[in-house]
Amino acid sequence: MKTLILTGWFWKDYAVAAAVALRHYKSAEIRGMSTRRLPEFLLETGNKYQEIAILGVGLTGDAELLDKALTKLQKNGVHVRWISSKDFPENIGENIRQKLDHFLCYDDGITEAVSQCFNEPYADIAPLAEQEVPKNLRPVHELLEAAMYFNRNFQDERAYGTAIYHIAHNEPESRWGANEKQMIEHYRRYGHRELVGKSDVMMELHDRINRIAPREKARVFIYGESGTGKETIAMFIHTKSPRKNEPFCAFNCASVTPNLLEDRFFGHEKGAFTGANEQKKGLFEIADGGTLFLDEIGEMPLEAQGVLLRVLEGGRFTRVGGSTEISVDVRLVTATNRDLAELVREGKFREDLYHRLCVVQIHAPSLREHKDDIEQIANGRWLKEHHRRLEAEQIEVLKSYDYPGNVRELLNILERASVLDEADFARILAEHKAMTAGLKPAGQAEESPDELDSAIRLHVKRVYEKYDRNLTRTAEALKAARNTVRKYLEEGV
Repeated sequence: MKTLILTGWFWKDYAVAAAVALRHYKSAEIRGMSTRRLPEFLLETGNKYQEIAILGVGLTGDAELLDKALTKLQKNGVHVRWISSKDFPENIGENIRQKLDHFLCYDDGITEAVSQCFNEPYADIAPLAEQEVPKNLRPVHELLEAAMYFNRNFQDERAYGTAIYHIAHNEPESRWGANEKQMIEHYRRYGHRELVGKSDVMMELHDRINRIAPREKARVFIYGESGTGKETIAMFIHTKSPRKNEPFCAFNCASVTPNLLEDRFFGHEKGAFTGANEQKKGLFEIADGGTLFLDEIGEMPLEAQGVLLRVLEGGRFTRVGGSTEISVDVRLVTATNRDLAELVREGKFREDLYHRLCVVQIHAPSLREHKDDIEQIANGRWLKEHHRRLEAEQIEVLKSYDYPGNVRELLNILERASVLDEADFARILAEHKAMTAGLKPAGQAEESPDELDSAIRLHVKRVYEKYDRNLTRTAEALKAARNTVRKYLEEGV
């Protein structure tokens, strides 16, 4: 009998619950499922199976569509079982309840509910859902983390099911396949990098990455502010390309002096200079067949730009101190937080190199361009650290700030709240603003407050500074009485 287990995402207790169910069914396909997608999925795909077990996935989607799907499945003899630690939602009528073989257990979460339903023990794998995972379960815990990462970022549902299979059967690492080991290796290296968000801005970014990535020869230029995830975008371009199994090398062009760049790019032969005791490969040779990401390309000095241009023209170079030409096949992805076109106009960046690099451009959006994603980003971090979501009031406080440091700054604020065990995010944000006020460049405007009187005081202060703190000229410019201007200035002190 072909069985499907549908379970939730992101919470590890869902995965443990699915493993318990798998112990009962022995063999089943496993998928993660959202409450919103459940009715549509059952209607379109449910007939492929003879039994469907829904574990903890809420019935809060389209009730009419859910009823239609269950009616169709019932007519075709598909047995649908719903196991939950919560009662039916109020909008779910008797018509739906009768079509579900439901088992409700309010004792201790979804895993306990599944355990009681199937009379299957789970004490051996229960710690996987805890904050502190015991040593013997850490390998399979990492496998589960990697699988969830791959599903979130690469829509790889197979990985999630495979991880749950290994959990259910207590299989040691020696029984894992090459795909799982490769997935874990990737997760260890890049698992801290994700492009989180479902806003239109982020969906457009993902779409652009997905269209560009397969064109493995096309050079890509990523531009955007610091903290917007430019290296993460570059990594996703690589991972979604035909080069995904080849090297991905990242290098910050501002990290070494100009005279060392040639050595870093192309390597050197033994004896090429004092201290060159052995042959060393450069970045282009190391990344051969894969992707080379050059960050902060705008910081590269003019004298070093010609070095890079030479290899881009023919894909060939010689190591420092060498005479043999080496040919490489490298996809180059570059990034900067500076206006590269302006640097060209100022004579600080070579125009010919600019055109070589900017074949395809990707904009890394600032966080203020997709504030709706703050909730998902923040909750994702908070769930991982504290196994619970943030309160609605805390999310609203986080959304009230513009984050000049972008996602990196948001995560720093969350980490500070976590370290200090501070639930009052308004206080944390106020402290953060005070701490970072000195980071603003001279002349950069303060963030405008929403409250009217505060906004007026800020505007009066700006005009006062503009006119060299001359009260009379300020009053004339504002077309207001001197006493009125003085009042706002004194209130702002």
